[in-house]
Amino acid sequence: MSKSVVILDYGSGNLRSAQRALERVGAVVEVTADPAAAATADGLVVPGVGAFEACMSGLRGIGGDRIIAERVRAAAPVLGVCVGMQILFAHGVEFGIDTPGAALWPGAVTRLDAPIIPHMGWNTVTADPGSRLFAGADPATRYYFVHSYAAQRWSGAADAALSWSHYHVPFLAAVEDGPLAATQFHPEKSGDAGAALLSNWVEGL
Repeated sequence: MSKSVVILDYGSGNLRSAQRALERVGAVVEVTADPAAAATADGLVVPGVGAFEACMSGLRGIGGDRIIAERVRAAAPVLGVCVGMQILFAHGVEFGIDTPGAALWPGAVTRLDAPIIPHMGWNTVTADPGSRLFAGADPATRYYFVHSYAAQRWSGAADAALSWSHYHVPFLAAVEDGPLAATQFHPEKSGDAGAALLSNWVEGL
C-alpha cells in the first residue's frame, strides 16, 4: 500500500520538484497547508529555501511549528529539507539577527566559516553507522547542497544518528532523531542518490 506524504506549503521551498521526487519513489503526495492533512499523513516533509527568518515567519503564519511539534509528540515521521532542517533548531543567526526557530532541537544555525559562500554543488556525506536514510549508500555518493548557514554542533539526544559533511568546516548534513529527520542537502535535486534516500524514508513510514 502506498504511503501518504504531505509537503507542507508555507510559502517556501521547491515544492513541485520535491513532489515529483517523492512520487518517483512511490509515495502519494499532497502539497498543502491544511493542518488536518499534515497531521494525518504517513509522512510530513518540511521544505525550505532562502532566509531563516522568512521561513520561520511563513511557518508560524500557518501554525506549521505547532503541526511539526504535534507530529513529533505523536511519533509521526517528519522530514526537514535544507532551511526546513535549519528551522528545527532553537534559533538561527543571519546578518547579526538572532531568530527563534521551531526549537525541536537545541542549538543554533550559523554562517559557515568559508572563504566562498554559499556552499553550492555536490559533496559527500559521512553517514552515521546507524543511519536509516543512508542505508545502502556508497560512502563516495554525492548529494546536492546550496546553503551559507548550517548547524555545526549537536547538543540534542545522545542516541540521534548524526551524518556530517565538510566545506572548510564540518557541519551536520543530516540528523535522524526518532520520528524527526532532516537533511541540509536537497534530496530532490540529488538524482538517484537523493531518490534512494527518499525511498529509505518512505519505506520507514
